[in-house]
Amino acid sequence: MRLLLVEDDERVAAALVAVLGRHGFQVRHARSGHEALDALVPDGNDPYRVVLLDLGLPDRDGFEVCSRIRAGSGVPVIMVTARADIRSRIHGLNLGADDYVTKPYDMGELLARIHAVARRGAAPAAAAVPAPDVVPQQGGPLESRGILIDRERRRVSVDGRDVPLTRKEFDLLALLAQSPGVVYRREQIFSEVWRSGWEGNGRTLEVHIGSLRTKLALPGLVEAVRGVGYRLIPESPAAAAAAGSAATAAAQAPQARAEH
Repeated sequence: MRLLLVEDDERVAAALVAVLGRHGFQVRHARSGHEALDALVPDGNDPYRVVLLDLGLPDRDGFEVCSRIRAGSGVPVIMVTARADIRSRIHGLNLGADDYVTKPYDMGELLARIHAVARRGAAPAAAAVPAPDVVPQQGGPLESRGILIDRERRRVSVDGRDVPLTRKEFDLLALLAQSPGVVYRREQIFSEVWRSGWEGNGRTLEVHIGSLRTKLALPGLVEAVRGVGYRLIPESPAAAAAAGSAATAAAQAPQARAEH
């Protein structure tokens, strides 16, 4: 498995390359953001399966590098950084990072996270290979509370307004919207969306839920069920009936005008 390591600290990089090599990875070490972006240009070799991205690079900020990578590629990105504050974590995930690991970390955990994102990852978009969905999403669009989820095009709109979501945010929303009102356990969410166990990753789920609420501008859409998991609050019967009456009235209005 080819892996791109973006790290300017030579000692850290040397240790990682040695360990990753012993676990069967073919590692290319990029020392700057510019070198990392050059490495991702298709060259006829097998595509990289994972990018390990440090944020403190000498030529440009790692967040910018992540944004540039995500604009042209579906390769999974794991941010590996000493920035442990929640704002940096949220920003990185919103830019499209698939995971965020803070230093110092346990090497066994890092290896597990690499394998997890590689299993669900996509080949680079530049290689013209369709990106597989993380969660099987066959069937037509889902609609609930004015939210339209187009599972084929992986697009979301709220009352006609397009809402850009990251890959994980989309998969999380699509999962919850399959059965509004049903509580999805944390273990189930991580198994189906992240393809990994949730132990120790509770904060990651909270960040994605918070981001969904903000982007959709519906703070009460997703409810946390203490000690269990999350559910999408279904539309109340009264609201659904009102919406149906409004739609019926709008449909009948042209006919009424025509009769007069």
